[in-house]
Amino acid sequence: MERKRVVVTGLGCISPLGNDVHSTWEGLLAGQSGVGPITQFDPSEFKTHFAAEVKGFDPDALLGRRDARRMDRFTQLAVGATREALAHSGLKVDQGNSYRVGAIIGTGIGGIGTLLVEAQKYVERGPRWVSPFMVPMMLPDTAAGQVAIQFGLRGPNLAVVTACASGSNAIGEAAEMIRRGAADAMLAGGSEGSIVAVAVAGFNVMDAISSRNDDPQRASRPFDLNRDGFVIGEGAALLVLESYEHASQRGAQILAEVVGYAATNDAFHITAPAENGVPAAECMRLALENAGLKPSQIDYINAHGTSTQLNDASETAAIKSVFGEDAYDTPISSTKSMTGHLLGAAGALEALVCVKALQDGVMPPTINYEVADPACDLDYIPNQKREATLNYVMSNSFGFGGHNACLVLGQPAGDGLGS
Repeated sequence: MERKRVVVTGLGCISPLGNDVHSTWEGLLAGQSGVGPITQFDPSEFKTHFAAEVKGFDPDALLGRRDARRMDRFTQLAVGATREALAHSGLKVDQGNSYRVGAIIGTGIGGIGTLLVEAQKYVERGPRWVSPFMVPMMLPDTAAGQVAIQFGLRGPNLAVVTACASGSNAIGEAAEMIRRGAADAMLAGGSEGSIVAVAVAGFNVMDAISSRNDDPQRASRPFDLNRDGFVIGEGAALLVLESYEHASQRGAQILAEVVGYAATNDAFHITAPAENGVPAAECMRLALENAGLKPSQIDYINAHGTSTQLNDASETAAIKSVFGEDAYDTPISSTKSMTGHLLGAAGALEALVCVKALQDGVMPPTINYEVADPACDLDYIPNQKREATLNYVMSNSFGFGGHNACLVLGQPAGDGLGS
């Protein structure tokens, strides 16, 4: 039986580079950094004083003060990105189709900001001062649930929690739901609002995040020899996915096609990737097999590229294992060099970047790439965007717990694409 095609018809995001797709994409192509001093709490006692924060986001204006106060930041961001994605797609949800439209929204940490605030209330004032909204605000599935409430989506609705692979898994699993006929359209992506004191403290004591306080905008430097950890970021990205038939029948603009997806696990360590990159490589191989493509047909890879010593070296090894000699001719970039690491939302934003790259024929750079690492010797599109004809692109996401996810997206032209 011919496999059902799944296409992308809408994009929405709120990121450290801007509160919509246009400003985020323009910032990426310009090589701008979204990193700066932490403003959401006083970081003076911390090892790291900077992060990639969302700027100028007003949840009260978006949701109204009452509803905004009943949502954690990660949920507020998800609702904002969903609003843009639905408007971009032109998809109308009403009583006639609401059970055929769903949402899968991934997050790595969920409502950790709410949990910290309410835990402090409990310690300082006692149990009666804890908010009755604490539990629904902190649950990882609340973003998906609130998106359903706000936009009337009564179809499949769930959260994916696979650490930094969550956003990619959400998109891949949503596509699979459409393929098996469980929905005609899905809102899929990820959201994270975890620039809070306890999260930064936790990453600091792990030595996972950069402490380059003297030059924060140059701190995220994937694949560079002098990388010293990732930069924590926040934001949300949502894609509208539809079956090709559904999108065509309503005359939607088709932006790209989800042609391949796979997920594996390292089964190695709770935080460190397998050094040889074998399970990540297998994930890429399986995604290519799912897409019916050869490695040589991939024109661009948006790497996980976190700017940690272990990840960047193991991902490079994995790409070489899958692509062989073609690895040296395949352009790769890590947009985390500009956005920081959005944790559970990272893969969703990077899938969105891949759609824009396909649309515009341009690949964003890896900024702050200055000193080559012998263990990372591929073409990382250093410091300047690059134009090219792109037919198929790959997006990698790897998370704590050994979670690996890989998406392959392609141009929407041609009846045989992705079949």
